[in-house]
Amino acid sequence: MADESDVRDRPADRPAEGELSTADLAGRTERNEEIQPAPAKDAAPERTPLFPEEEARELRGRWDSLQAGFVDEPRRAVEEADTLVATAMKRLAEQFADERSNLEGQWDRGDDVSTEDLRIAMQRYRSFFGRLLSA
Repeated sequence: MADESDVRDRPADRPAEGELSTADLAGRTERNEEIQPAPAKDAAPERTPLFPEEEARELRGRWDSLQAGFVDEPRRAVEEADTLVATAMKRLAEQFADERSNLEGQWDRGDDVSTEDLRIAMQRYRSFFGRLLSA
């Protein structure tokens, strides 16, 4: 993590060197348009875990720690929250990419991928997509 002077001297929209931000993940450095929240839906999406239990526990611990630091250093807490969200989003993308690569590898070898494996993959995509669009 950057020391306190680095955080104060750096523009608020720029993470410390080597840290990933949500802007980096989105591939842009400034916000061009307003994004409106999605309207609430009545049905809750199916909840398949997005992270292995240990990784989820570690991410929650990091969140709890930075949230507790908000009182003393709100700017730093917000910057760390952005970094944590970007890290989690990157891990999700990596997990989905790995899963797809595994399936494609089986297809490329001429292996039949079981309908059950495809159902599980589709269920994860559906669960994730439903959460993205929920209020």
